[in-house]
Amino acid sequence: MTSILKKHPPHTLTLTVNGETHSFILGEGPNEVSPSHTLAQTLREKLGLTGTKISCDRGACGSCTVLLDGKAVLSCMLLTVECEGKEITTIEGLSNPKTGTLDPLQQSFIDHTAFQCGFCTPGIIMSTKALLNTNPSPTVDEVKEALSGNFCRCISHYHVLDAVMAVVKKEGNQ
Repeated sequence: MTSILKKHPPHTLTLTVNGETHSFILGEGPNEVSPSHTLAQTLREKLGLTGTKISCDRGACGSCTVLLDGKAVLSCMLLTVECEGKEITTIEGLSNPKTGTLDPLQQSFIDHTAFQCGFCTPGIIMSTKALLNTNPSPTVDEVKEALSGNFCRCISHYHVLDAVMAVVKKEGNQ
């Protein structure tokens, strides 16, 4: 019976977010990460990275998109425990950490007014960043396809396309 009463050592979880390593104890306590928490919850509630938005919480809108090992993923559909040892990049991680200079994609969204309320903008930028990481010279149709999982209620998507294509042309990729 004593073996039943022995306390198991706490399980830890290590994530690299925006280049910084974070370790968490798995559990249900106030300073712990629940095994049932999504990556979106952990980013927002435990790390204070509120650029990752939770909107539909069902993987239908794209507002929670982050990069996981360079690929766009819906962080509301991914458990934090599934991200052990992975490299996660949020919208906050795109700017230059030393100078604070925005990523060219972020700056292009500002320059082309490719947002209105801004709620969905981080997810759109992260989906686009994933595309540009694998295809630095996409066509307009490829950009549209990459953004097909992102939903915005208040913007003309033409501004988004203009912003993305301006980066592609500026970088000399097309």
